Amino acid sequence: MSIGPVRLNHAVLFVADVARSERFYTEVFGMEVAAREARGRAVFLRLPRSVNDHDLGLMGVGPSTPPKRRGGIGLYHLAWQVDTIEELQHAREILAEAGAYTGESSHGGTTKSVYGADPDGNEFEIMWMLPREQWAAYATSVPIEPLDLAAETSRWSGVQTAGDIR
Repeated sequence: MSIGPVRLNHAVLFVADVARSERFYTEVFGMEVAAREARGRAVFLRLPRSVNDHDLGLMGVGPSTPPKRRGGIGLYHLAWQVDTIEELQHAREILAEAGAYTGESSHGGTTKSVYGADPDGNEFEIMWMLPREQWAAYATSVPIEPLDLAAETSRWSGVQTAGDIR
């Protein structure tokens, strides 16, 4: 018998500098501080449209800690969903301005994604999910294809797919 969770509620990351990471996530993602650990070693952040107590925890481990090794065992990335393809396009612009943009891809008829990394090298995906009725042909495959975001924005403009996120 399995546990049966409904969705991932929050993630917690180890970071070298809590203040630097807090700045990144509040400026780039628009997150708000939900709570702070009294000694300043941790901060808990919430997305503006979230109903969670917090969506991301940042736990400081100090600047002398070795950086995360890309491709090593552990978390590869977090995926943050946006409601419209226009929000995905905006995310790409914000990530580029912040020097955090690392790439983009299309996953066929399921998602369109842009990728980035925070100041500690923790990778993340910003993704827009296509309407569910488009998924059928991709139910058992995960293609990774080049993303033509301008064409996808033209095709899917105004389509909301995140549902009621409040």
